[in-house]
Amino acid sequence: MIDQENNTSPDDPRKAIVEVMARLGRETQLHIDERHQHFKVTDKVIKQISILLLVVAIVNVSLVWVLSSNMDNIVNNMDSMRHKLIDIDDDMTHIATTIDQFDEHTAYMHTISNNIGLMTSNLPLVRISMDNMTDNMMLIDKEMEGMKLSISSIDANMRHMTMGMAGMEYSVRQFSKPMGALNPIIP
Repeated sequence: MIDQENNTSPDDPRKAIVEVMARLGRETQLHIDERHQHFKVTDKVIKQISILLLVVAIVNVSLVWVLSSNMDNIVNNMDSMRHKLIDIDDDMTHIATTIDQFDEHTAYMHTISNNIGLMTSNLPLVRISMDNMTDNMMLIDKEMEGMKLSISSIDANMRHMTMGMAGMEYSVRQFSKPMGALNPIIP
C-alpha cells in the first residue's frame, strides 16, 4: 500500500531516510533555538560584567587620584619638616656657641677661688661660705661641660636627622614621580 502523503509505501527505504532527515531537522532547530537562548543569556552577562568593570575602573581612577593628592601632601609635609629641622639645627648651633661662651666665663672661677682663699685668712666665716660656693661653682663648671657635650651631641644628631629627612624626601619624590605622571590623566 502506498502512502499518499509521502508517496511512499511502508516498505519503501526512502521513508526511513525521510524520517531521519525530519528528526535531524527538528533536533537541529531545537539546537539552534537553544544556542540562541544561550547567546541571549551570554549577552546579558557580558553587559552586566562590562558595567561592573566600568564602575570598578571609575573607583580605581578616583583612588589613584586620592593617592596622588595624599602623596603630594606627604611631600609638602616633608619639605616643611626639613625646613623646621634646619631651623632647629641653627638654634642648636647658637645654643652650643652660647654654652661655649658661658664655659669660657666659668674658667675665671679658679681665679675667683684663689682670691677668696686670701680673704678667708681674715674672715673665717666668709671662708666657710666661700668654700661651699667654690665647690658649687666647680660642680656647675663640670655640669656645664657635660651640658656642652650633650648639646654638641644633640647638634650632631639633628644634622643626621636633617640628612635622613633629605634622603627620605628624595625617595618619596622618586616614588611620587609615576603618580605625578598620572595627574594629567586623572580628573
